[in-house]
Amino acid sequence: MRIAIVNDLATVREGLRQIILSVPGHEIAWVACDGEEAVNKNTADTPDLILMDLMMPVMDGVEATRRIMSESPCPILVVTATVGNNAARVFEAMGHGALDAVTIPMMGNGAEAERSRYVLLRKIHIIAKLGRGSSDAVRHVCPVVPESVPSLIVMGASTGGPKALAEVISRLPENFEAAVVIVQHVDEKFSAGFANWLDAQTPLQVKLAPEGGRPKSNTIYVAGTNDHLIITASLTFSYTSEAGDTPFRPSVNVFFKSVARHWPDYYIKTGCVAVLLTGMGRDGAEGLAALRGAGWHTIAQDEASSIVYGMPKAAKELDAAVEILPVKEIAPAILSRFQSLASRVRAADQEQEKNAEFGTRNGE
Repeated sequence: MRIAIVNDLATVREGLRQIILSVPGHEIAWVACDGEEAVNKNTADTPDLILMDLMMPVMDGVEATRRIMSESPCPILVVTATVGNNAARVFEAMGHGALDAVTIPMMGNGAEAERSRYVLLRKIHIIAKLGRGSSDAVRHVCPVVPESVPSLIVMGASTGGPKALAEVISRLPENFEAAVVIVQHVDEKFSAGFANWLDAQTPLQVKLAPEGGRPKSNTIYVAGTNDHLIITASLTFSYTSEAGDTPFRPSVNVFFKSVARHWPDYYIKTGCVAVLLTGMGRDGAEGLAALRGAGWHTIAQDEASSIVYGMPKAAKELDAAVEILPVKEIAPAILSRFQSLASRVRAADQEQEKNAEFGTRNGE
């Protein structure tokens, strides 16, 4: 794997170089000291992966990521010492197409330094495996239905996802009578910051999906760990390490398929919608197909508005999407579907109640 390093500190560049070359098959494509140099070098020689710092002179990592992904796209992993204090910048870079983010590994010896190097190499390994699919079992009907079950909107995203998700949820109204659950490929270290960042983009409350909690209307939930978020038979959130060999963590496929397996048929009719947004690889395509087979209205982002047309393209190839839409049209489509079907279901329920009341009055 040919990997480029972008960082303004010579000591960091050398440390990253040593870590990369410690793995057979990895090589250094080139090194850049700032974002502008990285943009120019990437145009002349696009590597398999760029390790991108955020805070640099001349041009920072956010702008460099935007330029690279618009001019000569290349997988980008943000590697920076300021992740915790610059979460908004991390998510802005991811919105432009960066795949993930990780803290610069510690130099020297010791268990902590070794672990930090392992985390970086694990991220690189996962990115190298992007594009490989998986297969799982399909849907079963939920045997337990709680008294109060909201309509559900589920969304999956990867590369470019933060920006696309913000575009969608910013258009949902404050009184939105549905629960929204998001699975975005992002490390658990950044999940809380990601939820907080999304919370600033929408009038709805955004929070991490809690173990054992149940989706509630008017709330957006975000997968919160490196284990896979699922919906259980009792319609509660849980996390599982199953499908541990998938490079996608948390996996959109694992979540979508658990929803297809367990969400009650009746409540699907009130406007439940599944959305697969921009991302590299194929994660979520099979899950979206499972949801469509279960009666869900499914939407995939179109190629023109996707930062990387991988996951939505895979869904299109599987005929998993009922609609393929530009990102700006997805929220209106969700609202239209939700309001239309919910109104029809309420009307049918009212008609049934009237008929029952009429029958009682007439002694039936």
